[in-house]
Amino acid sequence: MHRTHHHARRWLPGLNFFLADVRDGLGPFLGVFLLAQGWRLDDIGYVMALGGIAGMLATTPLGALVDASRRKRRLLAGAIALLLAGNLAIWIAPSLAVTAASQVITGVVAALIAPCLLGITLQITGHADLPRQLGINEAWNHAGNVATAALAGAMGLRWGLPSVFVLMALMGCASLACLALMRLDETPQGTPPPEQAGPCAPGLLHVLTGTPALRVLAVAMLLFHLGNAAMLPLLGQAAVARGHANPSGFTALTIIVAQLVMIPMALLAGRHAQRSGYWLLVKAALLSLPLRGLVAATWDSDWALIPVQVLDGVGAGLLGVALPGLVAQTLRGTGHVNAGLGAVMTLQGLGAAASPALAGWIAQRFGFDAAFLSLGGIAVLALALCWFGAPSEHRAARLQPKA
Repeated sequence: MHRTHHHARRWLPGLNFFLADVRDGLGPFLGVFLLAQGWRLDDIGYVMALGGIAGMLATTPLGALVDASRRKRRLLAGAIALLLAGNLAIWIAPSLAVTAASQVITGVVAALIAPCLLGITLQITGHADLPRQLGINEAWNHAGNVATAALAGAMGLRWGLPSVFVLMALMGCASLACLALMRLDETPQGTPPPEQAGPCAPGLLHVLTGTPALRVLAVAMLLFHLGNAAMLPLLGQAAVARGHANPSGFTALTIIVAQLVMIPMALLAGRHAQRSGYWLLVKAALLSLPLRGLVAATWDSDWALIPVQVLDGVGAGLLGVALPGLVAQTLRGTGHVNAGLGAVMTLQGLGAAASPALAGWIAQRFGFDAAFLSLGGIAVLALALCWFGAPSEHRAARLQPKA
């Protein structure tokens, strides 16, 4: 590997660590902050939904932008700067107009981060060592989530919510420092330069219909997140409704357990992806959700939290490596890797957006156990689709989109 790329690679773990929570803006702290400012609950929900919708719509075109750009580090740096500016604007003037505009900008800009990280990683490692580096990236990302959550909680207790804004600003500045220290040329390694790639900005349908393997993956991710996104909130609601747990403590514990499991799972996935194949990792991740639903529905105890969230960590840790890796493998040499990742993430976002409404409807009418089993059953459909519809690893590595 070129010495410049070797030097830049040393900063990838730090970049992923510090970006772990920055990429989500203020995340769950936004709702708490706005509530303290006297906001109505429905208004908080509306502005937070705006960011999610904007990001979902922007994911595919921004992925195409990253594919076409030779300046991926600059794109990522600009995205981080805008995220920090959006947080600052909310802190200074938490009005409805300012917060809504900030959330839209944050949602759009956040959609740049995953494609930029994949593009920069490919640029540094090439395809040959991508699986291992993706595992390292994801492990540091999950470690960053745990560390930031712990620091934010401690700082919030000691100095109040404004300290969380300061923490996010410091994490953003640290990620910008990692980018600045990467010092590498901006010619992508292992992918054609922008002018040699295919269509400059392929649309969602073009990307998905042109590649059967990608289409299977996208629909599987839609189904998986339709079942998965509401599982953790529903678990917390069920525990509190049954009088089993303190709401804040239970929620924090569920997050920490899952994130701690994701770290070794991401490293394991990165180590074994080349030997076992990405599709096997995807299938293993999909299998974890039906098992989660079964345990949550049949074990009425606080201790059910442990296996349910361990399985969540298994699924998320494996998919964090397998999803970008499989997209990069499938679209290798086409110039549309990040557009493809954006297309898959768009459908994934659709599933995640619909999940809470579906889970709430089932739980209200048939109870929590029926909701857990139904959410897990949706993942069985995704598993069946991958089992029978996915190409073999050998063929998947050679599939190209249609012209």
